[in-house]
Amino acid sequence: MDVSTRAVLTAVLGAVVAGSAVLHPMVLAAVVMLLTLALAHGWPRLLELPVPLGAFVVIALGGAGGVAVVAATHGQPYLRDLPVVVALAVLLTFVNEMARQDGRPRLLESVAGTVTGVLVAAAGAGWIAAVRTPAGPGLVVTGAMALAVGAAVSAVPFGGWVAVVTTAATAMMAGGAAGAVMPRMDPVTGVLLGLTVGVLVAVLHSLFERVPSLRRRSASVAALVLPVSVSGILVYVVGRVLLG
Repeated sequence: MDVSTRAVLTAVLGAVVAGSAVLHPMVLAAVVMLLTLALAHGWPRLLELPVPLGAFVVIALGGAGGVAVVAATHGQPYLRDLPVVVALAVLLTFVNEMARQDGRPRLLESVAGTVTGVLVAAAGAGWIAAVRTPAGPGLVVTGAMALAVGAAVSAVPFGGWVAVVTTAATAMMAGGAAGAVMPRMDPVTGVLLGLTVGVLVAVLHSLFERVPSLRRRSASVAALVLPVSVSGILVYVVGRVLLG
């Protein structure tokens, strides 16, 4: 899967997140859960970890558990139990390594890659927390539309710093426009959300442009889901800081 195709599919997923937030928070939770499992499946192939099955199980449990815990949390802060889930997943990472029967080659790489996968998968729970803030679906739609537009523009092969600036600028404009029309939002918050998400999309787009493992379909799926997952925690944090 080439880099432009991945960017377009990331844009589609951003639009799906926005639409699901408008429908119902539980629909959004279901969408994020599916994205988390897709990321968990492809992450070990993306990083070429030595024991992909064990890493998949750990990342899937950490990411899906994080989404479930945040969805079930009553009252702010909605992410208060997420660190517990992540910590348990980190412990499970070491259990997974101890269970290996292959002499444990590339041990440090395996542990670091699995733990990183848990963190990026759990970050998707930020979308669930964001939709439950006072800004509600407006915050999620603003962030998701900035993500979708930024990802779509990154598919155009500008190259170099031009691509980074163009992606960030268009995401800012999309965020500002969405913030101006969504309830309980404002253009300034939308612009800042767009800037944050746009920079993330541009950096990840450049990072994965020449990664050899992306020739595998599952690895490509993980790479295109990654910006959507990480954007969840960014949107929640920025929204909480600017909107309370």
